[in-house]
Amino acid sequence: MKTITIEGQIRTEFGKKATRQLRLEEKVPAVIYGGAKEINFAAPATAFKNIVYTPQFMVVLAKIDGKDYRCVLKDLQFDKVSDELIHVDFLELVEDKKVIVTIPLKFTGAPAGVKAGGKLVTKIKSLKVKLLPKYLCENIELDLTNLQLNENVRVQDVKADNMEIMNSPRIPIASITMTRQLKQEEAAAPKAAAAPKAAPAAAAAPAAKK
Repeated sequence: MKTITIEGQIRTEFGKKATRQLRLEEKVPAVIYGGAKEINFAAPATAFKNIVYTPQFMVVLAKIDGKDYRCVLKDLQFDKVSDELIHVDFLELVEDKKVIVTIPLKFTGAPAGVKAGGKLVTKIKSLKVKLLPKYLCENIELDLTNLQLNENVRVQDVKADNMEIMNSPRIPIASITMTRQLKQEEAAAPKAAAAPKAAPAAAAAPAAKK
């Protein structure tokens, strides 16, 4: 499981003035909740880049004033005008306490429908799951090898041990659709089959008797 470290300092002042000062120092306020107590801290904006601007799922080791907190990213807030990161929420991982997180899907195998000329279309790229921290993983693998043309694979088809999938079971994850070329070929096939066959050559006239 990939882990990234963030170093910060406990926040002792709050309010608009304190937040404005943090921005001037190019720092971002953050909070860790879910543990024994809520931890409010601030860290340089650059420290958050590797967890904010990536589709990967990872664990965060927050080092705050000499104490370590193992947590996961829970929420982000951006400025509506500048689009700058203005607040980060983390959820502390407690050994015997289940957490709800979003984990990316990893598609494996070469779909049979693609080999038949179809196109793979993905509808969702991650799943929301509930699990104990010890079962956290970077991704959930989904084998698409047997996915045929015009078929879907749905949430209910995912086999994931030690976790409860929170998404609706009937939601499609991926499908194999016909390409334009394949549609044209299928449309042309019946026409070719229905076309009249060429008439056989006329039988030769019998030779005249002498």
